[in-house]
Amino acid sequence: MSSAFVFPGQGSQAVGMGKALADEFAVARAVFEEVDEALGEKLSAVMWDGPIETLTLTANTQPALMAASLAALRVLEAEAGLDLKRDAAFVAGHSLGEYSALAAAGSISIADTARLLRLRGTAMQAATPVGTGAMAAILGLDFDQVAAVAAEAAQGEVCDIANDNAPGQVVVSGNAAAVERACEIAKREGAMRAIPLTVSAPFHCSLIASAADAMREALAGVEVRAPKVPLVANVTAAAVTDPAEIRALLVKQVTSTVRWRESVAFMAEQGVTRLVEVGTGKVLSGLTKRIARQIAVANVGTPEDVAAFAAAPADA
Repeated sequence: MSSAFVFPGQGSQAVGMGKALADEFAVARAVFEEVDEALGEKLSAVMWDGPIETLTLTANTQPALMAASLAALRVLEAEAGLDLKRDAAFVAGHSLGEYSALAAAGSISIADTARLLRLRGTAMQAATPVGTGAMAAILGLDFDQVAAVAAEAAQGEVCDIANDNAPGQVVVSGNAAAVERACEIAKREGAMRAIPLTVSAPFHCSLIASAADAMREALAGVEVRAPKVPLVANVTAAAVTDPAEIRALLVKQVTSTVRWRESVAFMAEQGVTRLVEVGTGKVLSGLTKRIARQIAVANVGTPEDVAAFAAAPADA
């Protein structure tokens, strides 16, 4: 069996995430303590006790999801004998999850990743005045159809494809009026649904270019090593290991389309037969079932998940 380990992005957060792992395993507690120390605050308290309104602030959500994912990974290593270099063909992550993937693969330290994600969340939020941008999920049209919808809807404003998540699930991002036009055009073109998303900023579009500039400056001061497992990058949907290229792609990722559908398809073409979602929720597992049904999926976010993973035959 060839496995890929993948890490969720924004939208997977939930109050209480990671607490059961921290209660049971010292290696998980150590991750949360390292993140708290790196940020100079008890992010773990917000993760475990809420309120959800505070957890869902972008500047909190991004490092929190990474912390939950890395805690689960450390428990897999300690309790299930996981060795990514030996057991994984690739790592990948959805948007902020790409940072989790790089931390998991030893490319960026957990402390640096936490600080980068705090900055990334803050910069993305600050890039546009509240209410001027929007995002919407277009269901039932393929990528090329949504690209045509976005081009028609722009009318001199920004309407970009933010996420190509799965067949029939594409997210647009940009000026609020342009995104609203895109929803109407998409329905006219046969979309099953066009759903405005509750987000604090228009992610993965050209409106937040200032956040990309902030990340370029921040990444220049952080050590980025070659990951021990190739990363399938959001921007290219292809494998990368060169640290300089990883830095450049992380900057470009802020304003570029998350090519998740193509990333999973690439891993399938490379022989991946199992995708393990590490952290909170099952969003990526659900998308995988729509992209490449032949790939088996597993989720690891609780002590029970770890036990099930450890008990599963290596070739199952």
